[in-house]
Amino acid sequence: MDRPVTPRCIRLHPSDNVVVAVDAIEPGGVVEGVTARVRVPRGHKMATRPIPEGEAILKFGQIIGCASRPIEAGEWVHEHNVVMHDFARDYRFAEDARDEEILPVAERATFRGFRRADGRVGTRNYIGILTSVNCSASVARFMAEAINRSGLLAGYPNIDGVIPLVHGGGCALDVKGEGYEILKRTQWGYATNPNMGGVVMVGLGCEGFQIARWKEAYGIVESDTFRSMTIQETGGTSRTVEAGVGAIRDMLPIVNDVRRETVPASELVLALQCGGSDGYSGITANPALGAAVDILVRHGGTAILSETPEIYGAEHLLTRRAASREIGEKLVSMIHWWEDYTARNKMEMNNNPSPGNKAGGLTTILEKSLGASAKGGTTTLRGVYHYAERVEARGFVYMDTPGYDPVAATGQVAGGANVLCFTTGRGSAYGCKPTPSIKLATNSEIYRRMIDDMDINCGDVLDGVSIADKGREIFEKVLAVASGEHTKSEELGYGDAEFVPWVVGATM
Repeated sequence: MDRPVTPRCIRLHPSDNVVVAVDAIEPGGVVEGVTARVRVPRGHKMATRPIPEGEAILKFGQIIGCASRPIEAGEWVHEHNVVMHDFARDYRFAEDARDEEILPVAERATFRGFRRADGRVGTRNYIGILTSVNCSASVARFMAEAINRSGLLAGYPNIDGVIPLVHGGGCALDVKGEGYEILKRTQWGYATNPNMGGVVMVGLGCEGFQIARWKEAYGIVESDTFRSMTIQETGGTSRTVEAGVGAIRDMLPIVNDVRRETVPASELVLALQCGGSDGYSGITANPALGAAVDILVRHGGTAILSETPEIYGAEHLLTRRAASREIGEKLVSMIHWWEDYTARNKMEMNNNPSPGNKAGGLTTILEKSLGASAKGGTTTLRGVYHYAERVEARGFVYMDTPGYDPVAATGQVAGGANVLCFTTGRGSAYGCKPTPSIKLATNSEIYRRMIDDMDINCGDVLDGVSIADKGREIFEKVLAVASGEHTKSEELGYGDAEFVPWVVGATM
């Protein structure tokens, strides 16, 4: 007779009072000498000892919530018996900061990128059609469609495409307020991202976000690779589309006149994203991506961690790594801003995780944050940036963004990210023109089910592949994609609809 198979589980820290089910644990199944009282789904948590009401639930050796009632050993631990209470964080600013050993330039890994006039390096070469307001969004799309229908791009092989980057705002906003400043920075960041070879900016003409004022703020002048126009001044929809297509036609040979060259990995600015997270995210893909970040930093590169609502409750782990108290306190001030922001809007920070996250095994935002922060690796936090600010520091940095993936990634790309890694356990469908997005599956099941969307399977970490080896695999993939290899999301055509600037403040 076959012997029953013992379900696999993971204890993430010796002090934890729960384990994570790698395989579903059926009633009567025994793990770590504890008999399951009920079914525990894969990716979810089981108590390994009695937990009295009010006692902290520990995972990763950290608090993820408190027992809302007495929990017996062998019980499934999730929303029905866990609540989130606020708790004091010991920020211990800069306690763990250290100087990394950065490899000499001659020893750094390399990739093949496009060196731009300002010295930065692109991994792609797009022409972008930016819009100042929603009223010009259709015209921008009409321009791109006209170029794509014409077949012109076939004659310009060094251009990755013409993309309309449209949004739903730009008017009915306080032109002296925070929302305006965020949109201004975002548009400037995209216009100057090193993955952009040329830009056309189109507006209506009477909107709050005036192109002329934006150009003046950044000293932008019309050139062979930057043109702007408004529908009202140009003479309506048809004439504006015609003018835009003409401007792009003129740009094509200039933007195409680039060649990839060998450059060090220190020219990479890697955006870190996670979406559709599950109970495996903080065990497989996120720490593996963190290992890749550590490698990138050692090679002189930059990585941007973001999504402030999704590091909430884990920010004390980042402040300890801050290079200075000032950097750590800047991060904490952003946490306080979010607490106030959600309270003013009659929300709470624990509204995140999403229903899909919870179905995948994540119970509270504290649990999700501990897993999400693992994407940032272990090196010193060198800078903290507001949304869409240009990232100037090298190494591991943080940018304040919402947790909603398209909005968060838009801020990172505006900050200068030229490549992006996106971990997912539920199977987020996402791409990010002009910055290529590498999709990392947290479990083998979603990798197999969505093989056309996923670039790397991190689920094999559960089968014995080391975090270090998976991190190296991710790093090598980043170099290949930065050199021109297409990601799955690029092959599928994702990226035109994922430009989503953060809207802050009242719509008037």
